[in-house]
Amino acid sequence: MNQLVARSLMRGLINGAKCNRSILCSVTRVELRDEKAAFGRMMSTETALAEKNQKEKSVEEVEKQSKVVFSSYWGIQRPKITREDGSPWPWNCFMPWETYHADTAIDLSKHHVPKTFVDKVAYRTVKLLRIPTDIFFQRRYGCRAMMLETVAAVPGMVGGMLLHLRSLRKFEHSGGWVKALLEEAENERMHLMTMVELVRPKWYERLLVLTVQGVFFNAFFVLYVLSPKAAHRVVGYLEEEAIHSYTEFLKDIDSGAIENVPAPAIAIDYWRLPKDATLKDVITVIRADEAHHRDVNHFASDIHFQGKKLNEAPAPIGYH
Repeated sequence: MNQLVARSLMRGLINGAKCNRSILCSVTRVELRDEKAAFGRMMSTETALAEKNQKEKSVEEVEKQSKVVFSSYWGIQRPKITREDGSPWPWNCFMPWETYHADTAIDLSKHHVPKTFVDKVAYRTVKLLRIPTDIFFQRRYGCRAMMLETVAAVPGMVGGMLLHLRSLRKFEHSGGWVKALLEEAENERMHLMTMVELVRPKWYERLLVLTVQGVFFNAFFVLYVLSPKAAHRVVGYLEEEAIHSYTEFLKDIDSGAIENVPAPAIAIDYWRLPKDATLKDVITVIRADEAHHRDVNHFASDIHFQGKKLNEAPAPIGYH
């Protein structure tokens, strides 16, 4: 009897202890879950605050960088440049003192009649080069102008570079012709930068530009080394073709075949055009530039044909 009672008491105590342990474990697990959840919420809050602070710092850094004028140990710093109305000058590729009003009154009908053998070869070569251009572009004068300017900017750079090296090699002045030819190259490049704002070249047109520029640069380099008078004559005739192409471009604008869109901002600042200038105004001033380049190169070729050097004649610096 006593043994049965003792056993019953022992079982009760053991079962009670197990129950208490189960309850304690359950409470402990709940507390741990709550602590983990609280810790997770705390970490999420801290992470969100950190990300917010990082974003704010990034924004502040960007704002600071946009306001900071780049300078370094070397002390190179662009001075503050403004337009005539006091607004900041937006371009790094050219400065206000390099802008100008194009001389649109220039005679566009001038033509050098080929007389000598060199003249005739130069003239026929340019006419021959026009055939594939007409076939490929037809009356897409925006794309044609873009291609034309990638080629037209090469001769001035090649001529200026070779005259520069000659000046160094011969210990003599260039007569200003290095600067004049490099001005021409820069002016043609600005034509291209303007056309790119108006016409977005396709991938195959970019490939064509790469090919044509590579071939033309090397061919013109060799030609200028062998015969500067022939090289300048070729460029003179190329500029005559450019005048013709831009004249046709203007005809299509007048007829409505090409929309007379507003002029790009870069063109308005570079040629000092009115704020309401249009594509027609841009093409008109570019054509005038090409007429001036025509005159410069035919003039340079004539100097060589007279048996003289370029540095014996005054260079047409700033002739636009």
